[in-house]
Amino acid sequence: MTGTTAKRASRLPLWLRRGPCEALAMILIGLGVIMLMQPLSLLLYSYSFVTILCGTLGFVIVSHFPE
Repeated sequence: MTGTTAKRASRLPLWLRRGPCEALAMILIGLGVIMLMQPLSLLLYSYSFVTILCGTLGFVIVSHFPE
């Protein structure tokens, strides 16, 4: 053992990696679908498309992050 430490391939913080951000985007998409299908609140229904759209755009952007 030489005692050297392994360097990260990227300078991005660990929370800004692909895995956690993709999970957050998928949760946002799922939340938007639930908001779309619920019959109780018109306010939730009206913001469901925006929520799904933000989750989808976030997933597309995050898919280009390093692993």
